[in-house]
Amino acid sequence: MRIGIVGATGAVGQETIQVLKDRGFPVTELHLFASERSAGKTTETAFGTITIEPFSVDAARGMDIVFLAVSGDFAKEYAPQIAAEGGAVVIDNSSAFRYDDAVPLVVPEINGRRALGQKLIANPNCTTAILLMALAPLHEAFGVKRAIVSTYQAASGAGAEGMTELEQGARQYLAGEPVTASKFAHPLAFNLIPHIDSFQDNGYTREEMKVLWETRKIMEAPEVLLSCTAVRVPTMRAHAEAVTIETRHPVTPAAAREVLAKAQGVTLADDPANKLYPMPLTASSKYDVEVGRIRESLVFGETGLDFFVCGDQLLKGAALNTVQIAELLV
Repeated sequence: MRIGIVGATGAVGQETIQVLKDRGFPVTELHLFASERSAGKTTETAFGTITIEPFSVDAARGMDIVFLAVSGDFAKEYAPQIAAEGGAVVIDNSSAFRYDDAVPLVVPEINGRRALGQKLIANPNCTTAILLMALAPLHEAFGVKRAIVSTYQAASGAGAEGMTELEQGARQYLAGEPVTASKFAHPLAFNLIPHIDSFQDNGYTREEMKVLWETRKIMEAPEVLLSCTAVRVPTMRAHAEAVTIETRHPVTPAAAREVLAKAQGVTLADDPANKLYPMPLTASSKYDVEVGRIRESLVFGETGLDFFVCGDQLLKGAALNTVQIAELLV
C-alpha cells in the first residue's frame, strides 16, 4: 500500500514509521511529508533513507492511507480534502474530529468495527487509549458506573520538544542553574505539574475532559460518570494512571484479573509481594498496556476496584493504535 505520514519528523511520526516496519505492514511506497523547512532533507528510517517531501493535498490524495501526526488546526483544514471522494483514507492523531458524531473514534481492540468502510478515522487521546485497554473489558464484564482517574503523564506526551525540555531542565537543575520552561507551564525537572492543556469553565482542563468525552464515545456508554485529574510528571515515556471504579455488578480482584488476563493488548503486572506492578520503566517501548495493583475499593466495597495502569503513549496512545486501525482496513 502507498502510505503517507504527515508530520513525519515529529515523535509520533517517527514512531509510526518504526511500528509499520516492526508489524510488517504491507508498505509498497512510503512518503514522508513535513513543513517546507524540512522538505528536501533525507532521514534514515527502518525502510531506508527517505527524502522528506513538502506537504500538498494532491500528493497526499495519491496515497492509500495517510497518517496525520500534526496539529488539530492542520487536520481540520486538510483531512477532509485528503479524504474526499477519490482520495486516501485518513487516520488522524489530533483532537480535531474526535467529538464529531460522523467520524469514528477507534481503539481496535474495543470498537474496531467502527473503522470499516470509513475514509476519515480519529485516533483517541493517549491517556484515554491507555485507560480503556483496562476499563473497557471491565465495563463489558461488570458494568462501570463511575470512574475516578488520576494520571501521571510523561514529557513525551508533549512531543519531542517536551522530552528535550525535560532533559535540559534536569541538566540545569543538577548543575545548580535556573531551570527554564517554555513547552510546559513550569519547569518539569524534579517537579510535577497538575496542568495539561487549557482550563475549562468547570475547573477541569481540556485534557481531563477529553478522557470523559472519549471514554463515553468509544465504549458507547454515555451513562458512565468519570472524573479525571491529569498531571505531568518528569518521566520520558509511558503514561501511568491510578483508577478507581464503581461497578453495577459485584466484582472481585480475582474476577477482574481473570478478565484482564484474557484482554487483548493487556499484560497483567500484579504481584506486589514480588514488587511487580506497572511502571514507566517496564511499560516503555512495549505494545501492551500493563495493569496491576488490582484490589477491592475501600470506598465501594464489593462493587468497586482500585487498579494502576501504565502504557507507552507514543505507541498504544498514538503510533501503534493508528497502525492497528490501518491493519483493519487491509
